[in-house]
Amino acid sequence: MVAAKLLIDSSKPINPSSLLNSLFNHPPTSFHSRSFQQPSRSLNTIRASALNRRDFIADSAAAVLSLAPVIGSDSTSVAKADTLSEWERVFLPIDPGVVLLDIAFVPDDPSHGFLLGTRQTLLETKDGGNTWVSRSISSAEDEDFNYRFNAISFKGKEGWIVGKPAILLHTADCGDSWERIPLSAELPGDMVYIKATGENSAEMVTDEGAIYVTANRGYNWKAAVQETVSATLNRTVSSGISGASYYTGTFNTVNRSPEGNYVAVSSRGNFYLTWEPGQPYWQPHNRAVARRIQNMGWRADGGLWLLVRGGGLYLSKGTGITEDFEEIPVQSRGFGILDVGYRSKEEAWAAGGSGILLKTTDSGKSWSRDKAADNIAANLYSVKFINDQQGFVLGNDGVLLKYLG
Repeated sequence: MVAAKLLIDSSKPINPSSLLNSLFNHPPTSFHSRSFQQPSRSLNTIRASALNRRDFIADSAAAVLSLAPVIGSDSTSVAKADTLSEWERVFLPIDPGVVLLDIAFVPDDPSHGFLLGTRQTLLETKDGGNTWVSRSISSAEDEDFNYRFNAISFKGKEGWIVGKPAILLHTADCGDSWERIPLSAELPGDMVYIKATGENSAEMVTDEGAIYVTANRGYNWKAAVQETVSATLNRTVSSGISGASYYTGTFNTVNRSPEGNYVAVSSRGNFYLTWEPGQPYWQPHNRAVARRIQNMGWRADGGLWLLVRGGGLYLSKGTGITEDFEEIPVQSRGFGILDVGYRSKEEAWAAGGSGILLKTTDSGKSWSRDKAADNIAANLYSVKFINDQQGFVLGNDGVLLKYLG
């Protein structure tokens, strides 16, 4: 949408009312890279310039009045560009069909970051995300696979990337070079998440619930849970968890809190699971809502948010792990909300289907719609705030939105 522009013909008298009207008519198990023992199986640059109607009327009227003194001078062009959305689109040098999946920046250099996606997409920025260039990993291109890079994480100069088919990449120089770490074919499930936790250390999660930690740059990994989620649920079929009996699926989503706690949603969305450091197994939970769960994650205050299919948003009562949630009214227009990202304890953004963007500034009690992506034909899958000044929304068809503040 282009900001309204007025062209004044000095040869004709101007009528402020007509001019104003014209504005509105304008169209304990470990594995080695070579010797692996698996855990027991018994176990989305567009800067939206749409003004709200009240501001638009006021600004347009002011523009008309400001033009009155200059009648008789040369033709004048006036454009309103001060009031903008809080997001702008960043155009990327990739194919339109790419789905963006994760983004991370080097902690000591917030201008230097990496963006991941399907079709072996790896992009790099050195100006805070304003422009991006493609990167290639020679060890990944030597094969006939088209990797899906799922997750990336940095701690200091060290970074990790995981993908599907099984691939693990590590850098010790802020991403200037990437080394491929060998993995066993017996790894249970596909790697969907990784967290850099310290020097030569990381925590990795698969979609079957296996959690592994390494402290020697990925040479050895130790299991943090004793069995996969399937084994846990099938062993405890009398636990009373709806939909858990003879579970053979995988996680749909998994999210980690800063304290190292996890919440994951089953592939069918009929229940969710949690895990805290030190627990031997994942803990299943019944969903407290009628509709199936789309995604879950952690609020900035330590509580949980929960999204259901069809656009519903719920917040847990209090902090920590719980099954007690309350529904929050949102203007989702019937489109599904897919993710929530917190900029602070008070401010958060939710994104979803058909370019929907929602904002709260009161810790989630009320939400308003931002029209930044209304004209973008894409689903927005992920909201990522690197810090309170740097945020991004990732979508399909190579859509990336950058937070302006």
